[in-house]
Amino acid sequence: MGVQHATSAGRLIVVGTPIGNLGDLSPRAIEAFRRADAVCCEDTRVTGKLLAHAGVPKPLVRCDENVIAGRTAGLVERMAAGDTLAFASDAGMPGVSDPGQVLVDAARAAGIAVEVVPGPTACITALVASGIPCEHFFFEGFLPRKAGERARRLAQLASVPGALLFYESPHRVTATVASLAEAYPSREVALCRELTKLHEEVIRGTAAEVLEELETRDEVRGEIVLVVAPPTAGELAELAVRIPGAAGAAGAGVSDLDAALRADIERALADGESASSIAKRLSQRYSRRRREVYAMVVELQAE
Repeated sequence: MGVQHATSAGRLIVVGTPIGNLGDLSPRAIEAFRRADAVCCEDTRVTGKLLAHAGVPKPLVRCDENVIAGRTAGLVERMAAGDTLAFASDAGMPGVSDPGQVLVDAARAAGIAVEVVPGPTACITALVASGIPCEHFFFEGFLPRKAGERARRLAQLASVPGALLFYESPHRVTATVASLAEAYPSREVALCRELTKLHEEVIRGTAAEVLEELETRDEVRGEIVLVVAPPTAGELAELAVRIPGAAGAAGAGVSDLDAALRADIERALADGESASSIAKRLSQRYSRRRREVYAMVVELQAE
């Protein structure tokens, strides 16, 4: 595809924002909002409060997953004409399990400069807070909602040679932890919630022990990150017996995931899903660039 250079006077500034504690808003993030002609965001109420806290009133453009595809072309036109736009998620780094990547890809494709102002990220904060070994890790994002699909995905991830990180909502977390207990009964799990907030909590134990704790509570609040310990050598050996080819996963985790991605693409194509829809859905699930997944879809369609 060749090297791309910015050709526009305007720019897109991707701004990391606090995941709970407003004290984590950086001076550079505030300055980025000041420089912007408008701020694109998932929820105008959430970002409006953040800008009020920073003392930086700005026009807000709603860009959640329901509308961002339809608004991207107009936003790119604004930047091509010279405007500076900031993009902020409700919390954390845009582009990590949120719709911001759509705008970033479109801006780069149009030759518009993209600047990133780093900030807090829930998955890395949770990984460190969990105390689980993190020499290697794989960020999955959200698991499928349906139990069968969730179980199949966890089976595909069983041989990844590192910690696994998942996002989950409070009303689905009990079912997800139950699935973890089925898939990885001997692994340690850390449930991290309300990170950086007053009631921050890390619940750690086997998945069954974490599930037992959740079942004692009337409700679970706050956004949640689940961290699962890497497979042991014994677990990998058992997988090698049950699943031919799983031996050597410690050195082939990436290729295993490529194979899992290709299998998911093939199933989606067989179900009649469009290439663009497959690329959007699976790029988020596998933490890949959408254009990379789209290229794999096109390749498999041609076979």
